[in-house]
Amino acid sequence: MKGAYPIVLTKGDNHIIVYVPDFDINTQGVDIADAMEMARDAIGLCGIDMEDDKEVIPAPSDVKTIAERFGTPDQLITLVDVDFKEYRRKNDNKTVRRNVSLPSWLDFEAEKAGINVSAVLQGALKEALNIG
Repeated sequence: MKGAYPIVLTKGDNHIIVYVPDFDINTQGVDIADAMEMARDAIGLCGIDMEDDKEVIPAPSDVKTIAERFGTPDQLITLVDVDFKEYRRKNDNKTVRRNVSLPSWLDFEAEKAGINVSAVLQGALKEALNIG
């Protein structure tokens, strides 16, 4: 799922403070670009956590609605795009153990050739799923 979520940027003493209304979370950055990247990361992390917990990821609010609710002269309201599928692929790199059944002769040949069966399986799955 992809979405462009509104964020509220407020200049603090040393950082740009970011509020993400759709997730009710805060983060910060050293400048606007960093704050937007931190917001993208916070939204991505929150979203994949929600998916893991079988919760529905909120749809992005209308930026106009957010501006009406939170907009003040010292705040900037903008959008941050997030691709949750891509975020998970890049950041959720924990490994899981799977039992795979192979004929013993094939396992023997792979071991003799020094082939890492796990790496071959990962490569084949990525190819089958068209994941780069």
